[in-house]
Formats: sequence, structure tokens, C-alpha cells
Amino acid sequence: MERSKRPLSPAPLPPPKRLHSPGGSHHSQETQSTFDNLLYDELILVIFSYLSWFDLCAVQRTNRNWARLALDNQLWKNLYLSEYGRPRLRGVRGFIGRADGREVRPLPERARSDNVKDWKWMFRISSNWRTGRCSVENLHTGLGHPGVLLPQTTGNARGLPDEQTFLLLAGSLTISASSRPSTAPRISLASSAHGTHTLRSPSTRVSDPIRITALALDQSPPSATHRIRLISCLSTGEFSIFNVDHHTPAHSSRLLTYVPTTRSARTAPIIQAVYHHPLLVTLSQTFHLSLYDLSDDNVVHTQTLTSFTSHPPSSLVLSAPSPSTYKLVLAYAIPVYPSHWSVGATELLISSSTSADVDARMTVSASRTTRAIDLPQGWIDEHKLRLIREQWARKVACVADTQTDGKWVVLAPGDPLHAPSRSASPTPSFSSESASPPPSPRLAYTSSSMHTASALQLYRLYLPASSSPTAVPKLTFVRSLYGQIGPVSALALADGRCVSLGVNGSIWVWDLEGGTGAEVSGGVEVEDGEEGERVVLSEEERLPSATAVKGTVVFDERRIISSDIDGVRVWRFDV
Repeated sequence: MERSKRPLSPAPLPPPKRLHSPGGSHHSQETQSTFDNLLYDELILVIFSYLSWFDLCAVQRTNRNWARLALDNQLWKNLYLSEYGRPRLRGVRGFIGRADGREVRPLPERARSDNVKDWKWMFRISSNWRTGRCSVENLHTGLGHPGVLLPQTTGNARGLPDEQTFLLLAGSLTISASSRPSTAPRISLASSAHGTHTLRSPSTRVSDPIRITALALDQSPPSATHRIRLISCLSTGEFSIFNVDHHTPAHSSRLLTYVPTTRSARTAPIIQAVYHHPLLVTLSQTFHLSLYDLSDDNVVHTQTLTSFTSHPPSSLVLSAPSPSTYKLVLAYAIPVYPSHWSVGATELLISSSTSADVDARMTVSASRTTRAIDLPQGWIDEHKLRLIREQWARKVACVADTQTDGKWVVLAPGDPLHAPSRSASPTPSFSSESASPPPSPRLAYTSSSMHTASALQLYRLYLPASSSPTAVPKLTFVRSLYGQIGPVSALALADGRCVSLGVNGSIWVWDLEGGTGAEVSGGVEVEDGEEGERVVLSEEERLPSATAVKGTVVFDERRIISSDIDGVRVWRFDV
């Protein structure tokens, strides 16, 4: 009886382990019955489908036939979907996929197919995210090493560090820019396949050094020529639009530059921007929210909104539910009596009109706001009083960062910074021959009894359909995320996954749906010694330099990129 065969999923298949004798041979011998030759491949696969991923990896070491069957793509697809619940890798932000055209690592040449996913490899990447297993390497952006401030950049009016490296990810392309003052700020486009290319973002006002204050990447689908648009905002209120070729960065160029008629609080400086062509939304340091229509390669300012109760740090998420409607979700810090902070969120619906009237293009049609601490109106019963006390206990003395993806909101408490007087730490005199600038005043962290600096606050943002009679947005506290030691410098949030960067250089990954976290790095507290060796720094030695640089962290489905006093580093999970 002939054995029925079914095609297995595309994968490198070794020769099946079958003992047989050639017809007519005088040296034929009776084949011994084993588990392999008594059962069809389909039956063995059914038995393997009851195994866990750990056992499935273990049985591959039994023999070549079991290894061949245990690599069946459908087995790993079922395991992946049951374990992670979605047919893709988590953490994807934006529209740009892998530059090599495949969602996962390529299969061998003889089994390559554009419509096939290597589910075992996807399972491995997701498992690495869950456990924090990754490789780390330094990324050379060509922008210099952060941590050395120019004399005029010791901090802004709010006392926060004002040097940082802005980071964006576009497939395999890493876009970075430093906020250091310069006559012609640079934007670095780094690609492992094409090296590093630099774009200039100059200003028409060259009287004083300028700096880049924000970067934004176009979230609309790219053109057929693999070009995407990039916005670079300057401290003068200007912003430039670039055409970036994420396949060949050297073919990128500047498209146009917008120069406001006057310098005002609406444009100087812009601290955040989101872009979904043709809509550009900018947020200034004084919390002026401006809308721009970039149709036909022209910049038209359509509307500006102002808030006197919303404050940085903030987060913007822009989406397009329909071709003529955009939804903007903001998360920001709000003051709480007497001198503390909490988090709030606002949803803005922006309508686009084809009318020739400029005032009718790209304007806000509706808005809704909710807060984490909100006193109910009317009489307060025992239940409402208990909820108020719980909310009141979560107020913080300082907000390090807040991020949202439209569904979750994460608040990172920060310890207040106090700079002692210069007399407490005298500055040594420097001769004219010295090349090193005098050290900045030592900054120290002081903990507050109102909160725990190492615990992130996780909130669920409910934005029901506006047509519902009970369409009231809610910001509900879910849990505190414990694990990271010390204050947090920056957050990144997308697709239900959060990455937090600590002041001490530590990195944690959080699964917001499951409420679990994993440590990726305990903190790289090192610097170059006199002869190039690596010297370990204590936290007390690291803090003065760390507080002079604002950390930045971004991620996609395969990697985390962070920037702090140790430079720009890449943490890869596809290992």
C-alpha cells in the first residue's frame, strides 16, 4: 500500500528517514517496525500538535525525521497564535515594513515565498521580547556623542535638561538628530545596508545658533518610489520637509521650508509634531496646538488651539479613521492641588474639507477630555469618597514622561531635581589652555513620600463612539508597573507594549495587556577611560552627566534604540 503524502510548509527538509530495499536485491532485509515507519507523517504531526513549544524543541533532537516534522510551519503557527493572540509581531509603529520586503527572516532560496511567514522565528522573537533576551551594539550616527553641553545650553526655563537625540525608525532605517545648537543642524539617516547619510536642516535666520526641537515622520502609505516625508522643526519656529528614500538614503533631499511671518508662542519652540499627509499637527512648549494643511506642497496654517491646564511632557497619536477625518489623541500632565501632578487625555476629531475656503480646511470638529483625577459633581457618597482617595494617592511630585498609543496611557513619575548652590561645590579654575569646559553644578535626586519613583502608572483610555448616548471618555487606573529601580528618563509606547529607559541606563519592556515586565538591561554605567578601557561608574558618579542629557527611546517589532550619555545603542531581539 502506498503511503499518502501531503506537502509540508516551505522549510528546509532533510531526506526522510525511511529504510527500504531496492527491488530484486538478494541482500534485502526485513525492516524493523518503529514509531517513524508505522505512522504517517500526518498522524505524527497530530501527536506533535499536543506538545508545548518547549517539548517541540526538545523532540527535534531525537532523530532527523522528528526534527523535520517538528519544524512544520503550521504547528508553530498554532503555537504562536495561542500564545500571543495575533498573526503578526507586536510593537509595530507606523506603516513601513522591513526594507528587505519580508516580515520575518528569509527562508532558504529553494523555499522562499513572499506569502510565507516563518512562525517559529516569529515565536522566537516574541519570546525574546518577553524574557528580555537580545543583543546590543553601538550605533554610529555621525552626530557626535551626547553629554557634553555647550556653555549656553545648561537647561531651559523649567530646569529640565535640554540636550537630547531625537530618534525615528523607518523599517531598517534609523533617523536621528541632535538638539545641540548649530548654524546648520544635521539629520542622520543610518542604514546597515547603505551606511550613513546626512541631511542639512538650515534656517533662514542665521543670526544665532539654532537647534532641532522635534522630528516627525509621515504616517501615510509611502509612494511607489519608496519615498516618505520627514518634518524637522527648528527653534526659530521654522520647519523643513524632506523626501526620504528609505531604500537608498543618499537619494533623499529637502522639499521645502516653512517660515512663519512672526516668531510667537505658537511656533517657537515646537516640542512635538505628528504628520499624516496632508495634515501636520505641532505642539509648542506653551501648549499651543497648531494644524497645517500640506496639500499640493504648500503649507497653510488652518487653526490653533490653546490650553492653560495642560502641560508637558505630552504624547501625540494621529490616525485617519476615514479619508476625510483624522483623530488626534493627546496625553499630558495636569496640575493637582496643591503642587502635584497627574495625567489627562484629550481626543480631537479633525475634519478635512475640499472647499476653497482656507478656514474650512483641516479644523477641529469635536473634542473630548478626561482626567485621571476628577472630582465628581453633586453629593459624594462613601463609594465616591473611596475612589477620590485612591486617585489622590496616585498624584506625583514630578512627571518624567507620559505616553499613549490611543488605548493605554503610561505615566512615569520623576523625582524633583535640586541643584545646590555653587558655593557648596566650588568650580575649579581653568586656564586658557584647558580644552575641557568647567563642570556643571551637581544635580541630585530627592525622593518624595507622595510616590514611588520606580513604579509606572498604567491607565486604560476608553474613547467610546461619539454617537453613543453614554459617550463619556474615561481614564481608568489599571495597575502599577514595578521592577525598574530608580527614576525613569523616557518612555515609548505602541501596540500595547511599553519600553522605559531609566536615568541609570536600565531598560525594561512591559506587556501592558498582561501587566508583565522584563529587564533588558540593568544599566550600562560605563565610560571610556584614559587608555580606552571601560570603567564602571557608580550611580552617584553617573547622575550629574545623566541629568544633563534627556534620554530617548524608540522601538519597532524587532529592536529598541536608546540614546543617553552612553550614546546611541541598538537592542536587537531577532537573535
